[in-house]
Amino acid sequence: MKTTRSYTMDSRARAVEETRTRIADAMFDLVSTRRLADISLDDVAARAGVSVQTVLRHYGSRSGLIEGAREYATARVDRERSAPVGDVDRALRVLLDHYERRGRMALLLLAQEDDDPLIADITANGKAMHRSWVATVFAPHLNGGGRGEDALLDLLVVATDVYTWKLLRLDRRLSRSRTQTRMATLVRAVLGTVANDTEEN
Repeated sequence: MKTTRSYTMDSRARAVEETRTRIADAMFDLVSTRRLADISLDDVAARAGVSVQTVLRHYGSRSGLIEGAREYATARVDRERSAPVGDVDRALRVLLDHYERRGRMALLLLAQEDDDPLIADITANGKAMHRSWVATVFAPHLNGGGRGEDALLDLLVVATDVYTWKLLRLDRRLSRSRTQTRMATLVRAVLGTVANDTEEN
């Protein structure tokens, strides 16, 4: 009897978690193509295949849903951008894969950050994540601390930023392969420079 009850409870818990994830995923997908202010609970419920009441039961409110979707998106993006430390080519391949999937969404969010404090908080988190990713992935190439390393990190962040991808891939309409090659050239040019502590005063 205990085994049956435990199995039933486990199944219910899994079903609840799957529904919660499906709702967060629906919100994540909608944010990829629409301004946040234009997304309603009805839109999310329809995309997730559930009722609005189910959305509210899981997240409590629209703001609760946004926060839950943000946590879900952060974890998902972190997994998508997982890259080997020190390997420039493989790291950029991972990054370009991510930008091909999420670059337009990131640009749409960035276009809203001046008008919506909530979006500004989300994009600030995304910028911090990107800088942390760069610092981790390129750690073996950084020079061990000081202002020189900070300047080098700034340049690597710019060389790998979503706006750099946009300029090459969307504005210049280069192929994905050529875009990656040119971003790799930028990164290697930065890594080939000697950052010195007198650069900034």
